[in-house]
Amino acid sequence: MKLCLFLGLILLAGCSSSDKPAAPDTPRTYRMGFSSVPPRPDLALVVQTIDAWTPHADMALILTEPPWDSLLAGRPPDALIRANQLGLADYYRSRNLRVVVSIDPTNGLDRSSDSAPLKAAGRSLTEPAIQQMFRDYAVAMDTLVHPDYLGLGSETNLVRLAAPAALYAAEVQAANDAATDIHSYDPQAKLFTTAQVEVAWGQLGSTSTGYVGIARDRADFPFDAILGLSSYPYLGGFVEPEDVPLDYYSRLVEGAAIPEMVIEGGWTSVSLGAIASSPDKQRRYIARQIRILDKAQAIGVFQITFTDLDLAAWPAPSGSLAPFAYLGLVDKDFVAKPALSEWDRAFRRPGP
Repeated sequence: MKLCLFLGLILLAGCSSSDKPAAPDTPRTYRMGFSSVPPRPDLALVVQTIDAWTPHADMALILTEPPWDSLLAGRPPDALIRANQLGLADYYRSRNLRVVVSIDPTNGLDRSSDSAPLKAAGRSLTEPAIQQMFRDYAVAMDTLVHPDYLGLGSETNLVRLAAPAALYAAEVQAANDAATDIHSYDPQAKLFTTAQVEVAWGQLGSTSTGYVGIARDRADFPFDAILGLSSYPYLGGFVEPEDVPLDYYSRLVEGAAIPEMVIEGGWTSVSLGAIASSPDKQRRYIARQIRILDKAQAIGVFQITFTDLDLAAWPAPSGSLAPFAYLGLVDKDFVAKPALSEWDRAFRRPGP
């Protein structure tokens, strides 16, 4: 369910049980932010996009798969990061934004599969040599960028559900080995993986299997300093934003407390096939999500795309991007949608 990785490779006190929204002067526990993904793959639009969302944010997200093509060709990971993510991180910090980096070792648009460049090269994360490349890239990212938080695995419960067991086992091995490498010289590094919230609740499209939880993920990734979340409730069978439980995030860590941060998610502002939506329904979702965040006392929330995506401008697989193309708080021409006002209502509250 992760839209960000394909795009990134192209470019670089809680709510009460009464279900009332927090008062405008109630401090929020979470920072709020976006990534650099623009409406069209144009470098000038990357800067325009960042400048447009900076007034609405206090942290920034860098998402990437390892650049497998370049790593397989023998290019050093530190050189690749200096040429790409380091400059972006420096620009974010010049705008007084905290920086979170998430590296995805598998396929962001197809959780049943290895990364597309690895598959094209006839390689797999199941190979020890490829796992070592991931480890080296993660170490270089931490060493050079020094993110506030660094992610080493994405939607791990969905990978476990959809992918061959060997691929999930490889993700577990690679992430844990990378965490050991990083902590050997940077013991204070705050590392994480993400879980897919709909999968954790047993909400798979129109099928509901009942609450599952994330105990396996917590056991398989013991280095997690925070729990990253991925959540697209409209893809998980929820018809109305108000149907999403207020403990949608907080229940995941009941009995084993750990801070939570939403790394990706949202609600489409247009109807998609059998999914009926609208700009107002998206606005209502942002309002609902703020209550869910307050109840969880989350520490962060990202809306990956600040703008909608102009699908006609993006290369294949544009069909795979369509379910995620209308999550922006502004449209592809930077015209504000109603959801932006709900986001800003929360952002104006005193922040951490």
